[in-house]
Parts: sequence; C-alpha cells; structure tokens
Amino acid sequence: MRKYILLCCLIAFGLSCSRHSQKPVDIPPVKETSFYNPLLNSGPDPWVYKKDHFFYYTHTMVNNISIWRTTAISELSNTPAKVVWTPPTVGPNSRNIWAPELYYLQGKWYLYYTAGASSDLATQRCFVLENSSSDPFTGTWIDKGKIGDPQANYFSIDGTVLEYKTKLYFIWSGQISSTDITQRLYIAEMENPWTLKGPRTEISAPQYAWEKQGSAVNEGPEALKNSAGNVFVVYSGSNCATDDYGLGMLSLKPDGDPLIPADWTKSSTPVFSKSISHNVFGPGHNGFFKSADDKEDWIIYHANGASGQGCGGTRSPRIQKFTWHTDGTPDFGEPASTAQKLIKPSGE
Repeated sequence: MRKYILLCCLIAFGLSCSRHSQKPVDIPPVKETSFYNPLLNSGPDPWVYKKDHFFYYTHTMVNNISIWRTTAISELSNTPAKVVWTPPTVGPNSRNIWAPELYYLQGKWYLYYTAGASSDLATQRCFVLENSSSDPFTGTWIDKGKIGDPQANYFSIDGTVLEYKTKLYFIWSGQISSTDITQRLYIAEMENPWTLKGPRTEISAPQYAWEKQGSAVNEGPEALKNSAGNVFVVYSGSNCATDDYGLGMLSLKPDGDPLIPADWTKSSTPVFSKSISHNVFGPGHNGFFKSADDKEDWIIYHANGASGQGCGGTRSPRIQKFTWHTDGTPDFGEPASTAQKLIKPSGE
C-alpha cells in the first residue's frame, strides 16, 4: 500500500511538472476597432490617395514634400514619414511648399504642389513632379515645372485633378489679375498630367457672406463623385485665419461639361463648418478616400481645436465617415469632437 501511494504521488508530481514546463500559449492582442481625431498633432492641408491596399498621405510641410504610407489610415501616427522632395535653394518653386497632392496617372506617379519664389506670396504658383517608379518611395522625382494658363500667370494655389469621362481636368484657386485680391476657382482640360490643353475657365467666385469672412476666398478645391458618377467640387471658403473657414460645394449637372460655368451649381450655404460645441474651428482643405474594403466614404480635413488659432501649425488632420442624401449629394454631418470615439474605417 505504501508503494502504491508513493507511485501515485510520483505520477501526480510528474504530471504537474509536465504541465508547468509547457510553453505558455500566446494570446493575440485584442484588435482595436476605434480611434480618436486628430490623426497627427499637426498637418495643414491633408491629402490621402489610395492605391494597391496602401493609403498615401501628405500635408503642407513648407520646406519639403513628405509622404506617409500605411494600410490603416486611422493609425497614421504609427507610420514614419519619408521626405521625397526638397525644393531648390532658389527659383520659382523654392519657397512656401504648400498643399501637395499625390496621384497615379497614366502609369506614373505625380505630385502637384504650390510654391513660390520668395516670401512674397504673390509669387505662389502650381507645380508638378513626376516619378516613373511603381513605388513613390523609390525612383526619382523629376521636376516637370509649372502648370497653369500661360496667359494668366497670376497667383495660383491648391491644384487638384478631376478624372471625368476619360479626360483629365486641373482645378485650382487663383486670381483674375495681378492686382486682384479675390480668390476664385478655375478649371482647364489637361493635355497630359503636367500640361494644360487650353485656357482657364472660372467656375466659382465668392458670392455669399459665409465665403467672405476675413477675405473673399474660394480655395482648396477637391473633386468627389457619387455612385452614379455625378461630380461635385468641394472647396474651402473664407480666410483660413478665421474660425469660419469651412466647406462649400459645386455640383456639375448630369453629363455636364466641366468647362462650361453654367453647368455648375453652387450651394448657397456651407456643407461643413465649425462646431463650437465640439471645439472644432476652421474645418477645411479637405480630401476624400474610400475605406480599405471600398465599402465606406471618408473625408479628411484639417481644423483647429480652439478659437482664434488661425492658419498655422495648430491645424491638425482629422477623418470621419460620411454618407449620401437621397438626391445623391454628400452628407458630411458635423465635425467630430476630438473626445469622440470613432469606429475605424471598415476593412482596417
């Protein structure tokens, strides 16, 4: 009996040792499904472009163009930036590098940006860089020069591209003359990604009170299409130094010609504006992108977190999902508070 008891104890001890010697099972961490704005502490004029399951992000850096790349835009802060272009020390595109936008067009990468020759902002113009590499983080960015109407060589900023019915159009903010102080929206068809085919056409000028706070401004145009292919241009109105900087919208009539001003209709009220209750001021200079699984529509924009912060580095990039009204126009809702927990874009 004593031997039996001893044998049982030895067996039990062996089993215990065996259990404790096994490698612990790795329990995968719970995947976070929510996030908070802003994506970064600073990031004026944010832009997102999606290609091959990657989101490419840029914003105004002033002295270079940098790109972030991530598979989860809500986790942008975990992604290092790469400087892909530094301006020359002198020349027409050597100062004040603003509002870069990245596109993949006709088999190559293009960066559209605003720059000037000096601290005099009247020298600001739109420029283009080209990269034939399949990866915009590699290869060489070639300076393709200025893009604009040579017969209207005036203040020009915030260039963007509209792809519509097999054609490319360039849309930007500019002035009617060298002495004009009103910023208007212009469009022109493109011969290729770095050259305009014809003269510019004005499609919008500040006309409502909400577009004239601080100064009369229409800038930061961005193209948006709904599922039916209808085209909208969402732009920023009023001076960016004011809390009332916000988003307005132009709608192109179905099958309209983007070069005919009468084919565009302007909303009389802003479609996205400050929220005092959410502490969001001056929301503007936006962009649009699809979620990782292409099931959701999202807007990216910059805003300040307090009144009176103006046009500086306090502007931070935020994203939020938007939906569509029954008439096919976008419904951006109200700018989300930075204290509001948001569900990540689907597919992340």
